[in-house]
Order: sequence, then structure tokens, then C-alpha cells
Amino acid sequence: AALLVALPALIPALNPFEEETVDRSGPVLLKSLENLSEYRAASANMQVVVDVERDTDLVPSFIKGERTLFVAAGSVDAAVDFSGLGRAPGAVRVSDDRKEVAITLPAPQLTEARIDAERSRVYDRDRGALDRIEEAFSDEGGADQQDLYVLAEEKLTEAAASDPTLLRTAERNTRSMLEGMMRGLRFEKVTVRFEQPQV
Repeated sequence: AALLVALPALIPALNPFEEETVDRSGPVLLKSLENLSEYRAASANMQVVVDVERDTDLVPSFIKGERTLFVAAGSVDAAVDFSGLGRAPGAVRVSDDRKEVAITLPAPQLTEARIDAERSRVYDRDRGALDRIEEAFSDEGGADQQDLYVLAEEKLTEAAASDPTLLRTAERNTRSMLEGMMRGLRFEKVTVRFEQPQV
């Protein structure tokens, strides 16, 4: 009689056609991370004085020559690219119990410098007599100003690249942002790694 009672319970286990469901779907958070696209994780506000002198050989500067002091204020950001997470295998790893997540990101990169026109100005400009006469009959002053902006952007970009603080701050801010975001999605342990920057 005990065998008859136990037999129905064994039948499902012996059924070769029994279906098993395995959840292999990717984590919902991947789409959220991809939507970030590029995260501006840190910004450096800087100021530089551009000192440009143009002289003519064999002619005194008070006759032909120019010296300009341009005070440029601007910023350089450090950004983290999230757009490739969906294509990079293993970039987002979630534990089987969905309590832990590990995210691997590209190293932060510096953006191009942006000059703030409202805070930038020509501080001083000395011209030779011939240059002053030429300026009175010319409309090319804007071209000179544009050259100053380009040079200032280059100097701000170089200054940001020479100081690793901005990139380190970007890593720290990105890690903090993602940890908060993932804990909001009920992950208990969040690990954020950055790839080595390409040389």
C-alpha cells in the first residue's frame, strides 16, 4: 500500500518529456547603463594667459609687430563611455543569485577644452604703427581672435592631460554613481573596474 502511495510522486521524476525553464535573459540594468552613453564624470575649470608675439625681421616692433595677451577661461571634462557595454562580452556580470554585479568600463578620457567666451578677453595688445594702420582698413580682426581661442584650447587640453587628478576623480565619481544606482536595483555588492587606458 505504501508503494502505491509513493508511485504517483515518482512519476514526474521519471517523465522524459518534463520541461525545465532556465532564465538566461540579460540583466535589466544593461539597457539603463547603455542609455547613459557618455558620462561626464569630472570637470576641471581652468584659466590660461596666452602671450603671442609676432615680429618682422629687420623692422623694429614699434613700426611692424604685435604682442597680444589673451586671458582664456574654460573647462575640460573627463568622460566615461558607456555605449559599448552591450557589445563588450563580460562587461556586465551578474551573480546567479542577482545579489552581486561587476561592471568593467573603458578608462575615462579627456574631452576637448571648451573656452567660455564670457570669461575670456584680450587683456592687452600692443601693435606697431603699420599694424594699427592696417587694422583700420581691415576686417580680419576676428580671424586673429579665432587663432587665440584655438591656441588657448590647446593649452588648456595640455594642462589637463599633464595632471592625472582629473582622470582619477572621474573614476571615483563614476564608481560612486554606479554603486548608488546598483544598490537602488537591490544589488548588495557592486564592483566597478576600469580598463587600462590605451597608449
